[in-house]
Amino acid sequence: MKKILLYTQIFTVLLISISSVKAQKHNTDNIKRILYFNPEVEPDIEEIKEPTNLAFFSAVSDKVSAFRKNKMLRSDVQVSFDSIDSKTISEYSKNNDADFVIVPKVKYFKVGIGKYVFSNQVIVSMKLFDAEGNLITSSDYDTYRKNMRLLGSTENSIKIGTNGAMKSIIKELRRIKPSSESGF
Repeated sequence: MKKILLYTQIFTVLLISISSVKAQKHNTDNIKRILYFNPEVEPDIEEIKEPTNLAFFSAVSDKVSAFRKNKMLRSDVQVSFDSIDSKTISEYSKNNDADFVIVPKVKYFKVGIGKYVFSNQVIVSMKLFDAEGNLITSSDYDTYRKNMRLLGSTENSIKIGTNGAMKSIIKELRRIKPSSESGF
């Protein structure tokens, strides 16, 4: 009797395990994987690149976590925002198993007389590509013009600009396609 009860429990645990694995596999089929590159930073000064990358990816991960059906992939490669080609995008997409690719750019405003004097205002630009390298949409968010943001840290300006650019891309995608097809 104890053996039958033990076998029944093992069989039940096995069935539950198999059904949960199938459910997890089914749920991952609907997840869209989005590859983000390091943002191109303008002006090209090495000292501001790492803090910019940290602030940018902090904002992206916060935004992506709100959408449970999306998964963020990060590439520590910086590609040129203005001269990206579809072949490069499709190669990165294929190698990272990504459904979409975002190429960002962060441009700092220069104020003052000195060479390295910057304000906390930024323009965050993004281009969204599909897996084949076709440009779907692009977006810019100017933290000064949109928010009239004069005070605050540069890190917060980058986060605000990134959130604004991502909202604009999502809005544009909803305008182009019905929300059920866009994947966002």
